[in-house]
Amino acid sequence: MLRNTNMRWRLPLVCFAWEIAMIVLFGVFVRYNHETDPSWEDYKKEENITLDIENDFYYRYPSFTDVHVMIFVGFGFLMTFLQRYGFSGVGFNFVMAAFSIQWALLMQGWFHTFEGGKIRIGVESLINADFCTGSVAVAFGALLGTISPVQLLVMALFQVTLFSVNEWILLDILHVVDAGGSMTIHTFGAYFGLTVSWILNRPKLAQKNNMEKPAYYSDLFSMIGTLFLWMYWPSFNSAISNHGDAQQRAVINTYLSLASSVLTTFAVASIIDKKGKLEMVYVQNATLAGGVAVGTAAEMMLSTYGSLIVGFIVGIISTLGFKYLTPLLAKIRLHDTCGIHNLHGMPGIVGGIVGAVTAACATEGVYGAEGLKKFFKFEGEYAHRTPSVQGGYQAAGICVSLAFAFVGGTAVGLVLKLPIWGAPSDENCFEDAVYWEVLEEESDVEIGNHYATPDSTKEL
Repeated sequence: MLRNTNMRWRLPLVCFAWEIAMIVLFGVFVRYNHETDPSWEDYKKEENITLDIENDFYYRYPSFTDVHVMIFVGFGFLMTFLQRYGFSGVGFNFVMAAFSIQWALLMQGWFHTFEGGKIRIGVESLINADFCTGSVAVAFGALLGTISPVQLLVMALFQVTLFSVNEWILLDILHVVDAGGSMTIHTFGAYFGLTVSWILNRPKLAQKNNMEKPAYYSDLFSMIGTLFLWMYWPSFNSAISNHGDAQQRAVINTYLSLASSVLTTFAVASIIDKKGKLEMVYVQNATLAGGVAVGTAAEMMLSTYGSLIVGFIVGIISTLGFKYLTPLLAKIRLHDTCGIHNLHGMPGIVGGIVGAVTAACATEGVYGAEGLKKFFKFEGEYAHRTPSVQGGYQAAGICVSLAFAFVGGTAVGLVLKLPIWGAPSDENCFEDAVYWEVLEEESDVEIGNHYATPDSTKEL
């Protein structure tokens, strides 16, 4: 059954409504923090700071740019693997992220930096907003090609809200450590997206549509996204770490885990093919699993060989997931276009478990007495918490993230199922031409500022 996918009024209405709301809310609530405001000069005197370079901007901005590139270029191009959905993969990710970072600044600000009735933002706020947006990009991966841009923007509105609440519970109530977001970003984002996909189930999609496949050039474009994500993932996992030893550990642990997952991905990909040939889907995705799985424990004393082991394990799990688990999920009517269950879901859970075990095994002999207190912030109401108890709370964080994903995904999926959002029919899924003006290279000839078919040029 064909559906009305005309976006002429739907998309402008949502975009204008969302942006006008942002303008009003930012005007009422958002202000620069003390390191961004001209009062920085007074703050320097109060805190006995002598150099402007001690402003947090100079520590955080390089990491922010790396994370920003990951969200817009990395995730965007990773989603261009479908042969007829490149415009939508990059373009819809672009508009979704542009809205999500604004809404995330507000939602996270209300929970974390709300002072005197105002939200105070600085460069770290921008990084956290990008993290939140990354979770929406993960969820989008499960739905790629099957939803309209309006549905994506509506989903982003709800998911950013749920993400912020879940993050607040984990970081402020449970007091967990999750620097790279294995639980808050990847686990929540993956299972939220999969739950929405299950609610929006299209049982006859495979029968009516054969466009869910890559082409040579689209796979090559997707590898651009993979390489950007792979190179910048150490920045992602360390972007908001404490300056000094913790931040360096996060970079090193992520660096090694990523490298390990590449080798195991290539090895397993060759083993599971009868002719020993490689498939791009494994290289595009499973090679990144090491960055996901080491996220929670990135700052911890995981050790260099421990990081390699984590990457080794999830490289195998992710590759086997793409080969065997994704087809199995399709049989139970759970559609996962990008295979986010294999790249973000399972590695995210592994990352949460690794973080819980590593935290529970922490000792003063490894961290030092002061180092242990400082790293896990065992102070104030948490002063009497022990590493073993911390490990239990870390494990609880996985459960909370999954609960938010399943319950929230179900509710949002039911909203997106309403027939007012301009979703494509089964026959038109995975096709750019439904929402974009697409020029066919094979048949279109450019004439000045117009385009015409070869037959029409004969008349000219």
